[in-house]
Amino acid sequence: MPFYDGPLWGQPLSDVHITRRDGLTGRKERGVRQHRGQLREDDVVAVHDFHISAPARTVLECATVGSIESALVVANDFLHRGLVTPEELHERYDEAMAHWPQSLGTPIVLRLADPRIESVGESRCWYFLYRSSLPKPIPQLEIWDGQELVAKLDFALPEHGIWLEFDGKAKYEKFLRPGESPADAVVREKQRENRVAELTGWRCLRITWADLADPVRLAARIHALIESVACARRRAAERRAS
Repeated sequence: MPFYDGPLWGQPLSDVHITRRDGLTGRKERGVRQHRGQLREDDVVAVHDFHISAPARTVLECATVGSIESALVVANDFLHRGLVTPEELHERYDEAMAHWPQSLGTPIVLRLADPRIESVGESRCWYFLYRSSLPKPIPQLEIWDGQELVAKLDFALPEHGIWLEFDGKAKYEKFLRPGESPADAVVREKQRENRVAELTGWRCLRITWADLADPVRLAARIHALIESVACARRRAAERRAS
């Protein structure tokens, strides 16, 4: 993973995992877990004189040693940066890795993986929405005002009249413009939100790391917002009909 500059969120880092190439039985000693498995020629790549797992195999291996959520974080990152394609992941999994130990969650990772997801926080939101059985949103929906691209929304639910934005600290630091302070970026983000609301009539709910730590409460907030918008729409329809 460090060779690919991939995210380590949620990954178990106590052991180093390697695949034996001699066909002998795997074992664990001194923090090194050796696995016996078949390696295709394209499963291994050379990086800085080291032989490491190719991106597709790395994603699939992460799905067998960590949680579904942590593996999804890796899969989305690799897909978004173009290190691997959805087709490559499915092809490598379907060939033989479907029968690997601890791979029962891998089909979920492959089904949810999406190159439009841009960050660890967004991947965790994406997984939260799936686990909470909330409506599936459109990631990175573009909002235009004529020929001007006003915004890309993290997760849009047009039919419900809302959108969700993940608010991590890095969001305001990464996209600072020359001469801007983080406070300036926050104000600019609020102006962007207001303009999207004016163009679409939708309402926004912002999600933080703390919100993701309490998924039951967050799901209730989203359901409440959906219901609030639905009630407002019903009242507006009744006024128009009267």
